[in-house]
Amino acid sequence: MKYDVIVIGAGLGGLTAGAKLAKEGKKVLLIEQHSKPGGCATTFKRGDFTLEVGLHEMDGPSPKDMKTRIFNELEVSEKIEFIKLPEFYHFINDRIGITIPHDPIEAAAILREAFPSESSGIDAFFKQILNPKRFPAENNMPNDISLGEFLDSVITSEDLKLVLLGNLGYFHDDPYSLSLTYYSVAQGSYFTGGASFIKGGSQKLSDHLAEYIRLHGGEVLLNHIVTGIIIENEKPCGITYRKKKTSFPETINAYASEIIANASMPGVADLLPEKYGSLIKNKISNQKPGASLLTIYFGFRNNLSKTGSSHYSTFVFDGSVKTQADILKNNRGDFQKRSFTFIDYGRIDSGLAPEGKSVGAICCIDYISDWETLTKEEYKAKKEEVARIFIGRLEKLLPGISSEIEYYEAGTSSTIKRYTLNPGGAVYGFAQIPRKPVIETSDLFDNLHFASAWGKTGGGFSGAIYSGFLTAYKILRKKS
Repeated sequence: MKYDVIVIGAGLGGLTAGAKLAKEGKKVLLIEQHSKPGGCATTFKRGDFTLEVGLHEMDGPSPKDMKTRIFNELEVSEKIEFIKLPEFYHFINDRIGITIPHDPIEAAAILREAFPSESSGIDAFFKQILNPKRFPAENNMPNDISLGEFLDSVITSEDLKLVLLGNLGYFHDDPYSLSLTYYSVAQGSYFTGGASFIKGGSQKLSDHLAEYIRLHGGEVLLNHIVTGIIIENEKPCGITYRKKKTSFPETINAYASEIIANASMPGVADLLPEKYGSLIKNKISNQKPGASLLTIYFGFRNNLSKTGSSHYSTFVFDGSVKTQADILKNNRGDFQKRSFTFIDYGRIDSGLAPEGKSVGAICCIDYISDWETLTKEEYKAKKEEVARIFIGRLEKLLPGISSEIEYYEAGTSSTIKRYTLNPGGAVYGFAQIPRKPVIETSDLFDNLHFASAWGKTGGGFSGAIYSGFLTAYKILRKKS
């Protein structure tokens, strides 16, 4: 079969690109190996509960947000309800508890009251993230410093640094290897545009975009896996794919003038013939996939307000984390002390549970090395052990919550790797290190595009959506 565009992968980047191109009259084929579209933007059902895989807070959408334009154009705004969140996050360790609002003026005032001697540092922090300083390029490389270096240069109090780093796990696992420029743009968007949750879960958005592609003449094939990229005359011209979970799968060829990879760059390199795949591998040889996440999903018998739960997002740092230099060590340490986030979806009208019941989740940084050497039985036992550890820690935070748990289930970096095919189960693509070079593949193939967290715009829901839309726009401009 011949198409205008083939999209490999139905994460938000691929779905957004496919929807925009289908809208503009392009014949689109989108292929996804999972049974549902969305990648990390999915949900799953367990009894009465809809459990959210990836999203608990998306920046915006706000009037100046590029997503607003995209959502309006692809009719998302007409079909999807965005619930504004009551605050940015609540931070707690054994020394301090503080709630950070989305409004930057209010946030700065709260922080000054808690840390009166750090007024100038607080001003410097908000000045940086609200109007990110652009560092001049040196030797054709973007100049930059790490977030950790920046905080050390403007703030003395280690607890204040930790408060500001409460949601570091949205981006990376270590402030000393996270680009200040990248962080400033990403974190600043939460303070300038607030944040929201998709009512009913992120699957609503993914399903809408997949259906939008179909309604505009495109094809979306689920439970199919791409097995190779076809090269003719030194450039990609199509793919080979097959249906999953069949005894005798037939390999099918499909052809297109443009191919969009909503997949990891290492994974795409493996789909190419070795001669061409090695070219991409050389380009990314200095890049390291970012960290993964472990999530424990909960269905609760009741709303959690009677347990004392009063915050949507609570970031719990272990008392052993006394400086930002301790964060990476803690993230790689024992689950008994690993810092975590607790999300209580019952604080908003999430649409994830029946009236009177609620849904929650615990999330922490995770690494495939914690799981990949285990047998099937060992893996299952360790998941249960880790889940019980975090339930015990949650009970100390919110006494009585254990008795409210009707259902729980753990997902690890291995789970993410299985469903997304990302190396190491990385959720944010390549680690956004200081001076990270922009990876361009157009000098190799001008018709093979990357629309995912592994591309120029980085990870997260917004990064993937931007990547997909900009990729579609690039193709449309080229053709015109």
